[in-house]
This record gives sequence, C-alpha cells and structure tokens, in this order.
Amino acid sequence: MLDRLSKTVFSTLARSGSLKSLASRFGMRRADSFARRFIAGETIDEALAAARVVEQAGLHTTLDLLGESVSSAAAAGEATLAYLDVMRKITDAGVERNVSLKLTQLGLDIDRATCVDNLRRILDEAAARDFFVRVDMENSPYTERTIEIFETLWNIGYRNAGIVLQSYLRRSEADVHRMNKLGARVRLVKGAYKEPADAAFQQKAEVDAQFVHLMKILLKEGIYPAIATHDEAMIGATTAFAEASGLGKDKYEFQMLYGIRRDLQTSLAAAGHPFRVYVPFGREWFPYFMRRLGERPANIGFVIRGITSEKK
Repeated sequence: MLDRLSKTVFSTLARSGSLKSLASRFGMRRADSFARRFIAGETIDEALAAARVVEQAGLHTTLDLLGESVSSAAAAGEATLAYLDVMRKITDAGVERNVSLKLTQLGLDIDRATCVDNLRRILDEAAARDFFVRVDMENSPYTERTIEIFETLWNIGYRNAGIVLQSYLRRSEADVHRMNKLGARVRLVKGAYKEPADAAFQQKAEVDAQFVHLMKILLKEGIYPAIATHDEAMIGATTAFAEASGLGKDKYEFQMLYGIRRDLQTSLAAAGHPFRVYVPFGREWFPYFMRRLGERPANIGFVIRGITSEKK
C-alpha cells in the first residue's frame, strides 16, 4: 500500500511544470545539493567527470542524457543532435562508449517515422564510434511501440543496441521470450511508473517474484542480460541461480543507478561481477528524479541520508 501511494504522489509531482521549473533553477545550483547525489549534473562535462570517478573504481558506465515526451519534431531533432554530440564527447574523453535513451525524447509522441529516423541517426553514429545504445522503456502505453521500433531496426541490421523490460508489467514474460528469440540484450528492471492493475502487478511480493522468474529465463536463454536492481534479495537470488546453473560471472552483469547503494556497487564489483552504473545527466532531470523517489518509499531515505550524512 505504501509503495503504491508513494508512486502515485511522486508520479504526480514528476508531471508538475511549476515544480520542475523551480527545481531546475535551484536543485543543481550547489555541488552538495540533494539532487546531485543521484544526478551527475546538467552538462556532459559534469557527466564525464562523474563517469571517470565511477570507472576509476572498477565499474562500467552508461550515460543517459535525460529527456522525454518532446512535443515537436524540432525538439526531437535537437535531442538527436545532442546525443550525437554526447557520443563525440564521450569518444574524446575516453570513457566507456555506452549510452541510454528514451524514444519519446526522439519523437515517438509525434509520429513513428520521426522517431525511427532519429534513432537510426544515433545508431549509425554509435556504430561508427563503437557504442552500445540501450533503449529505455517508458510507461505501458509505449511498451509495444518501443519494442516494435526496436525490432524493426534490429531486423535491418542495427545490432549495437539493447532494450529494457520491466518485471512489474504483466506482459513482460512474453516480451522476454520475444527478445531472447531475437537475440537482443535485455536490461531487466522492476519498473518505476505508476501503472493500472490490469497492466502491472501492484504488490511488491508479486513484482519481486516476477523479477526473479524473468531473471531466471534471461540467465538461461538470454544474451548477456543486465540485472538492474538495488534490492539485495534480488541480487542474492540472481547469484544463487547463476551458481546453481553453472553460469560464469561473465555471462551477465548487474546494474544500479548512480548514487544509490554505492557500497553494494563496489562490493559486487570487487567480488568479480561485471557491474554497470547508470549515470543520468541533463537539464531535464526533475521527472526522472521524482520517479526514483516514488519507485519505493526507501528511496526517500536514500535522499535524506545523502543530505544529512557524510557522502560515501
């Protein structure tokens, strides 16, 4: 019940234009601000500096220029150009060539052709520069369209990309099999959007059980899946299943969000698990940040500890 209430409240806050404007003016102003614990900054230079620190600790990174739900072809084109510039700067900086993006950022709400053309431009540049591109998943009205566009580009030869699936969606088991059959790399997450009961499991126990179920399918049948969770129970279930199945640690990787459970991130990497940190940045950080807080009430505690205690 608390999980659902938290997600409802923060989903509403994420859509508030006035709060977003206020946060954009003040939330990133100080180097020790509450948001900077979880957002690398507003510029690519700040993100690159954060990525270097993460990589120096022996972890992998993926950079995400935050943005979503653009309302014009011009804005989608600007986002595309921004991603091309981000990849050039990542190349020049020498950090890992791995990025994540959302399709509504590239024009999915405008029309399919605009989105596909913009994604192709990014994937072409990514191929030329040896990047891997992860297509993030948004809320359930976009799930089928996101997968269909991903499949279309995969089938015409764009293989330098992977996709995200959310365990709380009732359809996700079929989507896991669909992506495994395709041969695509899947990042498995629980899911951060508020969804209706007919689309998604509502109870934490159900979501956790489904996450473990899908994780096992991905480890048995998938191509280098990414198991993205901060939940130690889910991590323990993954390592136990991998060991029981005789899977080497090089057959999958763990992923976590920037600024959350940094102690666990480093301990898993030290134990020999490939580990990737999702590094978000950009001026459009507020909706992302609100969803992270609403994903589960414990995340609010991460913020409070980040403000009141010594940074690890």
